Amino acid sequence: MDRLSNTVRPYAWGSTTAIPELLGTAPTGEPQAEMWMGAHPGAPSRITRPGDTDPGSGSGSDHSGPDHPGSGAGSGGRSLADVIAADPERELGPAAVAAFGPRLPFLLKLLAAGAPLSLQVHPDLGQAQQGYADEERRGIPVDAPHRTYKDANHKPELICALTPFEGLCGFRRPAEAADLLAALGVDSLKPYVDLLRARPEDAALREVLTAILGADPDEMSRTVAEAAEAADRLGGDHAPYAQIAHHYPGDPGVIAAMLLNHVQLQPGEAMFLGAGVPHAYLGGLGVEIMANSDNVLRCGLTPKHIDVPELLRIVRFEATEPGILRPEAAPSGEELYETPVDEFRLSRYVLPDGGAPVGLTAATPQILLCTAGAPHVGEITLGPGESVFVPADETVEVAGSGTLFRATVVV
Repeated sequence: MDRLSNTVRPYAWGSTTAIPELLGTAPTGEPQAEMWMGAHPGAPSRITRPGDTDPGSGSGSDHSGPDHPGSGAGSGGRSLADVIAADPERELGPAAVAAFGPRLPFLLKLLAAGAPLSLQVHPDLGQAQQGYADEERRGIPVDAPHRTYKDANHKPELICALTPFEGLCGFRRPAEAADLLAALGVDSLKPYVDLLRARPEDAALREVLTAILGADPDEMSRTVAEAAEAADRLGGDHAPYAQIAHHYPGDPGVIAAMLLNHVQLQPGEAMFLGAGVPHAYLGGLGVEIMANSDNVLRCGLTPKHIDVPELLRIVRFEATEPGILRPEAAPSGEELYETPVDEFRLSRYVLPDGGAPVGLTAATPQILLCTAGAPHVGEITLGPGESVFVPADETVEVAGSGTLFRATVVV
């Protein structure tokens, strides 16, 4: 197995303190939003194996953002993406290669939101394949600002809270959204309220989101300002939207956010985000796992490109209950967060003092992430925020006390 050296991404919405506090390092004063663990080409983890002499060349050497403090990321070893590409069946196992191809199919992250992320949605696999092929055919460069599909894969996600975590997930019932908007007493919101109360669910949600995204920018900016002032005055259920407007003044996504369920997770609770479900993270620290994709269609709370026609094709206009996942415990001590996808499988072990060692050998690749304590993974001792990559079929046993997240795949 290999200790991972990971990159921290400095996105503007990141917390300046949450990841440093977990790692036990001093804050830099800059946002530290995500620490990536895996083989994504944007910032692959690095490993050093006996006999390695690579001084840090390869696909991981051009990272943006600071490296995981104390890990040596970017200063030695090899990119995990390069290691897997050199011998995928050895690293991933034949079954995973047959199911997902010669690459690690998931990306594991520590995510620390100090401000709201963009309101967004992800395509399903068929939509991603179709959209990617269409943009390739039209010759749109993959790095173009107006490019929607970066790859041909879907991007289901799971976020598990390490601290109290706040987000938005899925549409409210139209009547509930209408009541929330009506209570603001903003005249320019009345047409949306009337639509939400008069039209069937699918049509109501579709027509209101379409109207919000297509509104005159100056008029919408005034509407958002009035709504934010009212939300701040009312507090209660409206308070989150005043905070969102503080970070994104005048953004139509502030009004769109009021159509969604507000979710508060306690540590250990999780939320699954499937295809077509609009969502946004608002604040908190969590462990996130996703299929290895960059496909994001934004609805608001962002200065980036919004492809409204494609977004409206992808969004599922149906009210949903924001299901909160709690792990299911097995006799082995593994606590599994059950999801309907195969590209990733996330579970947790809370290892007690004096407990018996636990065997985690599997025929699939694994990343093990410590979030508390100092568990031993084989001969490697992990501290909070540290992780290891375990190739398929490699014998691995964990002992000691602490909390360990286990990421792998389903085959």
